[in-house]
Amino acid sequence: MTAFRSHLQGAVGVLLAAALAAVLISPVNAAGQGASPAVAALGRGINILGYDGIWEGYQNAPFRHGNLAAIRKAGFSHVRINFFGVRHMDSGNILDDAVLHRLDTVIEQAFASKLIPILDEHDTDLCQRDVPECTVKLKAFWRQIAARYAGKYPALLFEILNEPGGNMTSAEWNGLLADCLAIIRETNPKRNVVVAVLNTEELPIDQLALPAGDRNLIVTFHYYLPLQFTHQGAPWSATFSKIGPLSWGSAEDEARAAVDFDKVRSWSEKEKRPIYLGEFGVYERAPAESRAKYLSFMTRSAEKFGWAWAYWQFDHDFAAFDSVRQRWKGDILRAIIPSVR
Repeated sequence: MTAFRSHLQGAVGVLLAAALAAVLISPVNAAGQGASPAVAALGRGINILGYDGIWEGYQNAPFRHGNLAAIRKAGFSHVRINFFGVRHMDSGNILDDAVLHRLDTVIEQAFASKLIPILDEHDTDLCQRDVPECTVKLKAFWRQIAARYAGKYPALLFEILNEPGGNMTSAEWNGLLADCLAIIRETNPKRNVVVAVLNTEELPIDQLALPAGDRNLIVTFHYYLPLQFTHQGAPWSATFSKIGPLSWGSAEDEARAAVDFDKVRSWSEKEKRPIYLGEFGVYERAPAESRAKYLSFMTRSAEKFGWAWAYWQFDHDFAAFDSVRQRWKGDILRAIIPSVR
Protein backbone atom coordinates (compact mmCIF):
# COMPACT_ATOMS: atom_id res chain seq x y z
CA MET A 1 0.00 0.00 0.00
CA THR A 2 2.96 2.30 0.56
CA ALA A 3 3.24 3.30 -3.11
CA PHE A 4 0.23 5.55 -2.72
CA ARG A 5 1.23 7.02 0.65
CA SER A 6 3.76 9.74 0.95
CA HIS A 7 5.01 8.61 4.45
CA LEU A 8 4.54 6.00 3.52
CA GLN A 9 9.40 -26.15 10.09
CA GLY A 10 8.71 -27.74 10.56
CA ALA A 11 6.53 -30.57 9.55
CA VAL A 12 3.63 -28.27 8.82
CA GLY A 13 5.81 -26.42 6.34
CA VAL A 14 6.71 -29.64 4.56
CA LEU A 15 3.07 -30.67 4.35
CA LEU A 16 2.08 -27.27 2.99
CA ALA A 17 4.86 -27.45 0.41
CA ALA A 18 3.58 -30.81 -0.73
CA ALA A 19 0.10 -29.37 -1.04
CA LEU A 20 1.44 -26.52 -3.15
CA ALA A 21 3.26 -28.87 -5.48
CA ALA A 22 0.33 -31.22 -5.81
CA VAL A 23 -2.46 -28.71 -6.26
CA LEU A 24 -4.62 -29.36 -9.31
CA ILE A 25 -6.06 -26.34 -11.04
CA SER A 26 -9.83 -26.56 -11.45
CA PRO A 27 -11.47 -25.02 -14.55
CA VAL A 28 -12.54 -22.02 -12.46
CA ASN A 29 -9.15 -21.49 -10.83
CA ALA A 30 -7.34 -21.98 -14.12
CA ALA A 31 -8.86 -18.80 -15.53
CA GLY A 32 -6.11 -16.31 -16.23
CA GLN A 33 -3.35 -18.72 -15.20
CA GLY A 34 -2.68 -20.25 -18.61
CA ALA A 35 -0.90 -23.59 -18.33
CA SER A 36 1.24 -22.60 -15.36
CA PRO A 37 2.12 -25.74 -13.35
CA ALA A 38 1.89 -26.07 -9.56
CA VAL A 39 0.36 -22.66 -8.90
CA ALA A 40 0.76 -21.84 -5.24
CA ALA A 41 -2.47 -22.47 -3.34
CA LEU A 42 -2.42 -19.12 -1.61
CA GLY A 43 -6.13 -18.40 -1.87
CA ARG A 44 -7.29 -15.64 0.46
CA GLY A 45 -4.72 -13.74 2.49
CA ILE A 46 -4.03 -10.68 4.58
CA ASN A 47 -1.04 -8.36 5.09
CA ILE A 48 0.53 -8.37 8.56
CA LEU A 49 3.27 -6.84 10.72
CA GLY A 50 4.42 -3.99 8.50
CA TYR A 51 4.13 -1.35 11.22
CA ASP A 52 4.32 -3.49 14.34
CA GLY A 53 6.97 -3.12 17.03
CA ILE A 54 7.68 -6.85 17.01
CA TRP A 55 10.80 -6.26 14.95
CA GLU A 56 12.19 -3.66 17.38
CA GLY A 57 11.84 -5.96 20.37
CA TYR A 58 8.09 -5.99 20.99
CA GLN A 59 7.69 -2.33 21.95
CA ASN A 60 4.36 -0.96 20.71
CA ALA A 61 3.50 -4.34 19.26
CA PRO A 62 -0.27 -4.84 19.15
CA PHE A 63 -0.05 -7.97 16.99
CA ARG A 64 -0.25 -11.15 19.02
CA HIS A 65 0.97 -14.49 17.78
CA GLY A 66 -2.45 -15.83 18.66
CA ASN A 67 -3.86 -13.55 15.97
CA LEU A 68 -2.48 -16.00 13.40
CA ALA A 69 -4.94 -18.63 14.61
CA ALA A 70 -7.73 -16.05 14.34
CA ILE A 71 -6.67 -15.29 10.77
CA ARG A 72 -6.82 -18.95 9.83
CA LYS A 73 -10.17 -19.45 11.59
CA ALA A 74 -11.65 -16.49 9.71
CA GLY A 75 -11.03 -18.24 6.41
CA PHE A 76 -7.64 -16.97 5.25
CA SER A 77 -5.01 -19.36 3.95
CA HIS A 78 -1.93 -17.15 3.77
CA VAL A 79 -0.28 -14.11 5.32
CA ARG A 80 1.95 -11.59 3.57
CA ILE A 81 4.62 -10.55 6.07
CA ASN A 82 5.58 -6.92 5.36
CA PHE A 83 9.25 -6.87 6.37
CA PHE A 84 11.38 -3.71 6.21
CA GLY A 85 14.74 -5.46 5.98
CA VAL A 86 16.82 -2.38 5.21
CA ARG A 87 15.85 -0.84 8.54
CA HIS A 88 17.61 -3.70 10.27
CA MET A 89 20.90 -3.62 8.37
CA ASP A 90 24.16 -2.22 9.73
CA SER A 91 26.59 -0.02 7.81
CA GLY A 92 27.90 -3.12 6.04
CA ASN A 93 24.37 -4.12 4.97
CA ILE A 94 24.33 -7.09 7.36
CA LEU A 95 20.92 -7.93 8.78
CA ASP A 96 20.42 -7.83 12.55
CA ASP A 97 20.54 -11.42 13.79
CA ALA A 98 18.04 -10.78 16.59
CA VAL A 99 15.51 -9.47 14.07
CA LEU A 100 16.09 -12.49 11.85
CA HIS A 101 15.34 -14.80 14.76
CA ARG A 102 12.08 -12.92 15.31
CA LEU A 103 11.31 -13.42 11.64
CA ASP A 104 11.98 -17.15 12.01
CA THR A 105 9.48 -17.26 14.85
CA VAL A 106 6.78 -15.49 12.84
CA ILE A 107 7.29 -17.87 9.91
CA GLU A 108 7.17 -20.93 12.13
CA GLN A 109 4.06 -19.73 13.93
CA ALA A 110 2.35 -19.01 10.62
CA PHE A 111 2.99 -22.60 9.57
CA ALA A 112 1.81 -23.84 12.96
CA SER A 113 -1.45 -21.97 12.30
CA LYS A 114 -1.69 -23.68 8.88
CA LEU A 115 -1.05 -20.44 7.02
CA ILE A 116 1.32 -20.07 4.08
CA PRO A 117 3.70 -17.14 4.68
CA ILE A 118 5.02 -14.75 2.04
CA LEU A 119 8.16 -12.86 3.04
CA ASP A 120 7.71 -9.46 1.39
CA GLU A 121 10.70 -7.06 1.32
CA HIS A 122 8.76 -3.87 1.91
CA ASP A 123 11.30 -1.03 1.62
CA THR A 124 9.30 0.85 -0.98
CA ASP A 125 10.30 4.36 0.04
CA LEU A 126 14.03 3.78 -0.40
CA CYS A 127 13.67 1.87 -3.65
CA GLN A 128 11.34 4.38 -5.25
CA ARG A 129 13.55 7.29 -4.17
CA ASP A 130 17.16 6.09 -4.55
CA VAL A 131 17.57 3.33 -7.12
CA PRO A 132 21.38 2.92 -6.77
CA GLU A 133 21.23 2.55 -2.98
CA CYS A 134 18.23 0.25 -3.25
CA THR A 135 20.11 -1.92 -5.73
CA VAL A 136 22.99 -2.49 -3.31
CA LYS A 137 20.83 -3.11 -0.28
CA LEU A 138 18.22 -5.28 -1.97
CA LYS A 139 20.87 -7.60 -3.37
CA ALA A 140 22.52 -7.80 0.05
CA PHE A 141 19.16 -8.58 1.63
CA TRP A 142 18.41 -11.47 -0.71
CA ARG A 143 21.90 -12.94 -0.47
CA GLN A 144 21.42 -13.27 3.28
CA ILE A 145 17.77 -14.34 3.25
CA ALA A 146 18.22 -16.86 0.42
CA ALA A 147 21.15 -18.45 2.22
CA ARG A 148 19.35 -18.44 5.57
CA TYR A 149 16.30 -20.27 4.27
CA ALA A 150 17.93 -22.54 1.71
CA GLY A 151 16.48 -25.98 2.34
CA LYS A 152 14.16 -24.66 5.08
CA TYR A 153 10.46 -23.84 5.08
CA PRO A 154 9.85 -25.09 1.53
CA ALA A 155 6.35 -23.60 1.44
CA LEU A 156 7.63 -20.11 2.33
CA LEU A 157 7.39 -17.71 -0.61
CA PHE A 158 9.81 -14.84 -1.26
CA GLU A 159 8.56 -11.52 -2.63
CA ILE A 160 11.53 -9.62 -4.06
CA LEU A 161 10.27 -6.06 -3.57
CA ASN A 162 7.05 -4.34 -2.63
CA GLU A 163 5.81 -1.80 -5.16
CA PRO A 164 8.81 -0.96 -7.34
CA GLY A 165 8.25 2.37 -9.06
CA GLY A 166 8.76 6.05 -8.33
CA ASN A 167 12.17 6.97 -9.76
CA MET A 168 12.70 3.36 -10.85
CA THR A 169 11.94 2.71 -14.53
CA SER A 170 10.68 -0.58 -15.93
CA ALA A 171 14.11 -1.21 -17.44
CA GLU A 172 15.82 -0.63 -14.09
CA TRP A 173 13.32 -2.81 -12.31
CA ASN A 174 13.69 -5.63 -14.83
CA GLY A 175 17.46 -5.54 -14.35
CA LEU A 176 17.28 -5.48 -10.56
CA LEU A 177 14.61 -8.16 -10.54
CA ALA A 178 16.79 -10.41 -12.71
CA ASP A 179 19.81 -9.90 -10.44
CA CYS A 180 17.87 -10.64 -7.25
CA LEU A 181 16.19 -13.67 -8.78
CA ALA A 182 19.58 -15.03 -9.86
CA ILE A 183 20.83 -14.62 -6.27
CA ILE A 184 17.81 -16.47 -4.92
CA ARG A 185 18.04 -19.27 -7.47
CA GLU A 186 21.64 -20.07 -6.49
CA THR A 187 20.37 -21.56 -3.22
CA ASN A 188 16.60 -21.83 -3.75
CA PRO A 189 16.20 -23.16 -7.29
CA LYS A 190 12.56 -24.21 -6.99
CA ARG A 191 11.12 -21.90 -4.36
CA ASN A 192 8.05 -19.93 -5.41
CA VAL A 193 8.97 -16.26 -5.80
CA VAL A 194 6.56 -13.33 -6.11
CA VAL A 195 7.55 -10.62 -8.59
CA ALA A 196 5.83 -7.25 -8.92
CA VAL A 197 4.61 -5.22 -11.83
CA LEU A 198 6.00 -1.66 -11.78
CA ASN A 199 3.58 0.13 -9.48
CA THR A 200 1.91 2.89 -11.47
CA GLU A 201 -1.73 3.60 -12.21
CA GLU A 202 -1.15 2.40 -15.79
CA LEU A 203 -0.33 -1.16 -14.61
CA PRO A 204 2.48 -1.67 -17.17
CA ILE A 205 2.41 -5.45 -16.87
CA ASP A 206 3.43 -5.89 -20.51
CA GLN A 207 6.80 -4.27 -19.66
CA LEU A 208 7.66 -6.92 -17.08
CA ALA A 209 10.53 -9.15 -18.25
CA LEU A 210 10.75 -12.62 -16.70
CA PRO A 211 13.04 -15.57 -17.48
CA ALA A 212 11.02 -17.84 -19.73
CA GLY A 213 12.36 -21.02 -18.17
CA ASP A 214 11.52 -20.10 -14.58
CA ARG A 215 7.96 -21.23 -13.95
CA ASN A 216 8.13 -20.91 -10.16
CA LEU A 217 7.13 -17.27 -10.34
CA ILE A 218 3.92 -15.53 -9.32
CA VAL A 219 3.25 -12.05 -10.69
CA THR A 220 1.73 -9.51 -8.32
CA PHE A 221 0.04 -6.15 -8.63
CA HIS A 222 -1.68 -3.83 -6.14
CA TYR A 223 -4.96 -2.04 -6.70
CA TYR A 224 -6.25 1.08 -4.94
CA LEU A 225 -7.92 2.91 -7.81
CA PRO A 226 -9.52 5.38 -7.76
CA LEU A 227 -7.26 6.83 -5.08
CA GLN A 228 -9.72 9.62 -4.30
CA PHE A 229 -12.14 6.97 -3.09
CA THR A 230 -9.83 4.45 -1.41
CA HIS A 231 -7.72 7.07 0.37
CA GLN A 232 -10.38 9.66 1.21
CA GLY A 233 -9.83 11.18 4.63
CA ALA A 234 -6.32 9.73 5.03
CA PRO A 235 -4.66 12.11 7.51
CA TRP A 236 -1.11 11.61 6.24
CA SER A 237 -1.98 13.23 2.89
CA ALA A 238 -2.63 16.95 2.51
CA THR A 239 -4.76 16.13 -0.52
CA PHE A 240 -6.68 13.05 0.55
CA SER A 241 -7.34 14.28 4.07
CA LYS A 242 -9.67 16.92 2.64
CA ILE A 243 -11.61 14.56 0.36
CA GLY A 244 -14.90 12.83 1.14
CA PRO A 245 -17.36 11.45 1.62
CA LEU A 246 -17.19 9.78 -1.82
CA SER A 247 -19.17 6.74 -2.85
CA TRP A 248 -18.26 3.79 -5.09
CA GLY A 249 -20.28 1.02 -6.66
CA SER A 250 -21.98 2.31 -9.80
CA ALA A 251 -21.90 0.36 -13.05
CA GLU A 252 -19.35 2.87 -14.32
CA ASP A 253 -17.15 2.36 -11.25
CA GLU A 254 -17.16 -1.39 -11.71
CA ALA A 255 -16.52 -1.10 -15.45
CA ARG A 256 -13.40 1.01 -14.91
CA ALA A 257 -11.94 -1.52 -12.49
CA ALA A 258 -12.93 -4.39 -14.77
CA VAL A 259 -10.90 -2.86 -17.62
CA ASP A 260 -7.78 -2.83 -15.43
CA PHE A 261 -8.33 -6.37 -14.22
CA ASP A 262 -8.96 -7.58 -17.76
CA LYS A 263 -5.63 -6.11 -18.85
CA VAL A 264 -3.87 -8.22 -16.23
CA ARG A 265 -5.95 -11.29 -17.07
CA SER A 266 -5.17 -11.00 -20.77
CA TRP A 267 -1.42 -10.76 -20.12
CA SER A 268 -1.61 -13.68 -17.70
CA GLU A 269 -3.27 -15.93 -20.23
CA LYS A 270 -0.86 -14.90 -22.98
CA GLU A 271 2.26 -15.40 -20.84
CA LYS A 272 0.88 -18.33 -18.84
CA ARG A 273 1.79 -16.71 -15.53
CA PRO A 274 -0.23 -16.89 -12.29
CA ILE A 275 -1.44 -13.64 -10.72
CA TYR A 276 -1.54 -12.43 -7.12
CA LEU A 277 -3.48 -9.33 -6.06
CA GLY A 278 -1.12 -8.58 -3.19
CA GLU A 279 -2.82 -5.46 -1.82
CA PHE A 280 -6.15 -3.66 -2.02
CA GLY A 281 -8.18 -1.82 0.56
CA VAL A 282 -10.21 1.25 1.49
CA TYR A 283 -9.33 3.69 4.26
CA GLU A 284 -11.81 3.75 7.14
CA ARG A 285 -13.17 7.25 6.46
CA ALA A 286 -14.98 6.05 3.33
CA PRO A 287 -18.74 5.40 3.56
CA ALA A 288 -19.14 1.87 4.94
CA GLU A 289 -21.58 0.67 2.26
CA SER A 290 -19.35 1.84 -0.59
CA ARG A 291 -16.28 0.36 1.07
CA ALA A 292 -18.01 -3.01 1.33
CA LYS A 293 -19.04 -2.87 -2.34
CA TYR A 294 -15.49 -2.05 -3.40
CA LEU A 295 -13.89 -4.80 -1.34
CA SER A 296 -16.43 -7.37 -2.47
CA PHE A 297 -15.95 -6.44 -6.11
CA MET A 298 -12.16 -6.72 -5.86
CA THR A 299 -12.14 -10.09 -4.15
CA ARG A 300 -14.84 -11.72 -6.24
CA SER A 301 -13.25 -10.43 -9.46
CA ALA A 302 -9.85 -11.80 -8.44
CA GLU A 303 -11.35 -15.15 -7.52
CA LYS A 304 -13.26 -15.31 -10.80
CA PHE A 305 -9.93 -15.17 -12.62
CA GLY A 306 -8.29 -17.67 -10.27
CA TRP A 307 -6.02 -15.11 -8.62
CA ALA A 308 -4.84 -15.27 -5.05
CA TRP A 309 -5.35 -12.07 -3.05
CA ALA A 310 -4.29 -10.37 0.20
CA TYR A 311 -6.24 -7.61 1.92
CA TRP A 312 -4.40 -4.51 3.17
CA GLN A 313 -4.19 -4.92 6.11
CA PHE A 314 -4.78 -6.79 9.39
CA ASP A 315 -4.42 -3.89 11.85
CA HIS A 316 -3.22 -0.27 12.05
CA ASP A 317 -4.93 1.74 9.25
CA PHE A 318 -7.21 0.12 6.65
CA ALA A 319 -7.61 -2.43 9.44
CA ALA A 320 -9.81 -5.50 9.19
CA PHE A 321 -9.17 -6.34 12.85
CA ASP A 322 -9.63 -4.29 16.02
CA SER A 323 -6.49 -4.96 18.06
CA VAL A 324 -7.86 -3.24 21.17
CA ARG A 325 -11.04 -5.30 21.30
CA GLN A 326 -9.37 -8.33 19.69
CA ARG A 327 -12.15 -8.88 17.19
CA TRP A 328 -12.74 -8.63 13.47
CA LYS A 329 -14.48 -5.66 11.91
CA GLY A 330 -17.47 -7.59 10.68
CA ASP A 331 -18.40 -5.43 7.71
CA ILE A 332 -14.94 -5.72 6.19
CA LEU A 333 -14.58 -9.42 6.84
CA ARG A 334 -18.02 -10.19 5.38
CA ALA A 335 -17.18 -8.17 2.26
CA ILE A 336 -13.97 -10.04 1.49
CA ILE A 337 -15.03 -13.48 2.76
CA PRO A 338 -18.79 -13.64 2.15
CA SER A 339 -19.25 -16.94 3.97
CA VAL A 340 -18.52 -15.11 7.25
CA ARG A 341 -21.66 -14.30 9.23
